[in-house]
Amino acid sequence: MSMYFDIGDETLWNPSNDAGRLFLRQVEVFEAELGLPSGIGQGKYGGAPDTLEVDPAVFAEFVRGLVAWHCRTGHAVITALSEGFAATAIALARRAGIDVEMPEPGAGHVCGGSQSDVQAPGNPRTASAATAAALDTRARELDRWMAR
Repeated sequence: MSMYFDIGDETLWNPSNDAGRLFLRQVEVFEAELGLPSGIGQGKYGGAPDTLEVDPAVFAEFVRGLVAWHCRTGHAVITALSEGFAATAIALARRAGIDVEMPEPGAGHVCGGSQSDVQAPGNPRTASAATAAALDTRARELDRWMAR
């Protein structure tokens, strides 16, 4: 069995049920973390659990927010936990024709600025182009492995 992530009549991704369920559970986590809806919902076939419709406008905002959030964190564990999901979401967005740009580190932009997520040992670090480049590379690699 498998799942379908569709926009209209186009299937963007056709993962196995296990991969699809795991992705959807992570969608819920990151919707809560970001305070943004994902735009992924039950599909056009009467709410069939294996068909999910992607709203491109809402998903675009979700993925752009996810990328910005991921690239500005300086917390090594948070980066590790979020990279795979973010890369998968980027690959899916690109298949939907959504332009997802990797943010450039800005002068004086400090990562890990949240007081509740202090990484010890160490100080907040300046955003690295390497974080954005690694995420972009991972998204391109995953796209090759994601069935349509």
